[in-house]
Amino acid sequence: MKQYIAVIATIIMTGLHAVAGPPSRPNIVILYADDMGYGDLGVQNPESEIPTPHLDRLAAQGTRFTDAHSSSGVCTPSRYALLHGRYHWRKFHGIVNSFDQPILDDERTTLPELLKTKGYRTACIGKWHLGWDWNAIKRSGAMPIKGPEKADRGFAADAFDWSKPIPGGPLSHGFDYYFGDDVPNFPPYAWFENDRVITEPVGPLETPKATAEGSWEARPGPSVKDWDFWAVMPKLTDTAVEWIGKQKQDQPFFLYFPFTSPHAPIVPTKDFVGKSKAGGFGDFVAQTDDTVGRVLKALEDGHFTDNTIVIFTADNGPEAYAYDRIRKFNHRSMGPLRGVKRDIWEGGHRVPFLVRWPGTVPAGSVNDGLLSQIDLYSTIASIVGAEIPAGSGEDSYDQLSVLAAKGNSVRETLVHNTSPNRYALRHGDWVLIAAKTGGVSKVPEWFDESNGYSSNPHAGELYNLRNDLSQKTNLYGEQPEKVQELLNLLNQVRTRGQVR
Repeated sequence: MKQYIAVIATIIMTGLHAVAGPPSRPNIVILYADDMGYGDLGVQNPESEIPTPHLDRLAAQGTRFTDAHSSSGVCTPSRYALLHGRYHWRKFHGIVNSFDQPILDDERTTLPELLKTKGYRTACIGKWHLGWDWNAIKRSGAMPIKGPEKADRGFAADAFDWSKPIPGGPLSHGFDYYFGDDVPNFPPYAWFENDRVITEPVGPLETPKATAEGSWEARPGPSVKDWDFWAVMPKLTDTAVEWIGKQKQDQPFFLYFPFTSPHAPIVPTKDFVGKSKAGGFGDFVAQTDDTVGRVLKALEDGHFTDNTIVIFTADNGPEAYAYDRIRKFNHRSMGPLRGVKRDIWEGGHRVPFLVRWPGTVPAGSVNDGLLSQIDLYSTIASIVGAEIPAGSGEDSYDQLSVLAAKGNSVRETLVHNTSPNRYALRHGDWVLIAAKTGGVSKVPEWFDESNGYSSNPHAGELYNLRNDLSQKTNLYGEQPEKVQELLNLLNQVRTRGQVR
């Protein structure tokens, strides 16, 4: 009888272990929108003219962080900072241009490299924009084509040997798989898979009919025949869904899915034209939201939902077209914030930030703790139990406690930067802009007049965000002691490392 009871107990315990909970290494999916503003997320903007039902549902299933920031107001630096856990301005400020060399650091461990030490399968699908070693496939003597006024017009298609692998890309920095078009408005206009261009460019780009909003912003250079800009996001979405469908329960995976939308060229497919009340950009955001929904459905179909961390955010604020969108459609892509892409005002880098992790991250919660995308590096390392090598992730904070609502944000200080010699420092509720203005993108006069903004007579700007989220009341001249305190702190962070 005792033996029978022991056998039954063993069976019961085995069953309990089988269903006791998810493995200790959750899957991780980062969905990274491009040029999507704080106010483009429907649940974050009561007056939004853009439907985002899937993102709103993701927010309801997880936590929405309202004080989260990208490292920069432009594309490449924010990606570098996210994958390295390091301020981009410690190395550079601008974007990687067409056929530039790789910008990631070989001597530092990237996030996917860190996850591979814990057995993760890793993939990047979408916009890379961190450079490749193009010299490895460039033919001897190939030179840029000169256009009017000696301006570079890109390279000819035969300047490269497209049959060769290209080092320096995602596979050189910890990703097992890559698929994408590198940058949607940069050459080569072609599909990449892993370390090769798989659709060979045959001539210069010829842009087709007008975009749904704004200009093409497409740099000249090699292109496949009849490159279809409208097909890019659908193809990337299909590939991400297919990749998720191939994953197994017994190996954790990391998917970094940097969208090409809603960045220019603004090319919503016909299924989404008219889905919003905010013009072509609004329709492209609606399509972006649909991509999120399809990825979430793929996770559900694969029975991965309960053991997958999903993070949705964006690389910077909305493009300057956002100003016209206010007048034409009464939609504020920046929401209540001041500034757009490139600016070091809040609208340039305070971005949507949603996290869903069933059983750990509270559902339906809103958190106003200060977060940076730089912090994802240490936070994910903490979650999976990975040891960060010396010299890597030096600006990143472990924010697991705030994600799980078991403590406040451990970050009190954050440096904002987009261009050389133009920095801002966030410390507590205060923001110091150590420049004449936080604006880089041109602001229409009508916007300043209608929103109560005036010219700045001081050498910098100082705001208390607790009382002035829209950054209208410049206290720089009234609080010189606070200005000096924050200037000293900014210098400390820049020269001696992070303040903890």
